[in-house]
Amino acid sequence: MKKVLVVCGNGLGSSMIVEMNVNSILKDLGKEAEVSHTDLSTAKSEVADLYLGSEDIVGNLEDGQKNVVKLKNLMDKQELREALENNI
Repeated sequence: MKKVLVVCGNGLGSSMIVEMNVNSILKDLGKEAEVSHTDLSTAKSEVADLYLGSEDIVGNLEDGQKNVVKLKNLMDKQELREALENNI
């Protein structure tokens, strides 16, 4: 099963909302994945198939090995849907 990690600065409010949106979109798409949220520091040591977050945060995770998707607007469900369709 794929693992999706939603990353924000503190791993609290916004990433939890995005996690709920990811779960909803995956259900609509008929896809399954383990979805969780965390802060940037913790995300650096966590293994996932896909890292999602705002451009200014997840850019710090890029190391040439991680599949990092930088979102312009965390609350834009259409942008999130496209990111999931293209990466899951």
